Amino acid sequence: MDALLIDPVLARACGSALAVILLLGAWQKLRDMAVFEAAVELYRLLPDRMVPLFARALPMLEAAAGAALLLESTRGIGLVLALVVLGISTGGVLINLLRGHTDIDCGCGGADGNTRLSWALPVRNAVLMLLAVAGAQAGLARPLVWVDFITVAGGTLALLGIYAAGNQLLANHPRLMQLRNGS
Repeated sequence: MDALLIDPVLARACGSALAVILLLGAWQKLRDMAVFEAAVELYRLLPDRMVPLFARALPMLEAAAGAALLLESTRGIGLVLALVVLGISTGGVLINLLRGHTDIDCGCGGADGNTRLSWALPVRNAVLMLLAVAGAQAGLARPLVWVDFITVAGGTLALLGIYAAGNQLLANHPRLMQLRNGS
């Protein structure tokens, strides 16, 4: 069995949503390179001289993954690139979580740069990796009709809304904990 047996509408909605997430993430990093470079530096995983190179290369790889997921002919490449980007990001987060180094911004570019490292980030990234796998599939062989394309658009918007809400919850969680503790 070469592919997952999912409906092509679901596959296209997953792929489109992840493509938008990756493209927006890359754009947010590239538009304020100094902030992203500082976030990469705070992870303390690379020698200082490698930080600027990595901070420029990762968003470019992220943008390439997003763009490749949009086209049927490059969907497989998009899957590989998306898994590489998400794997690198998740690895960096996990290493710092295991070190107890959580009081830094994740560098994801979302929620206005206020998302601290937490165990929820690797979970979120695992879900994004599943979206990548689903989105790279051709799906069941069936002809698509006009309503399928409307459904893909609606499904894409729904997935993006869920992602945005989840990111905002991740960003607000530390503030909620401070309020609960009376700080």
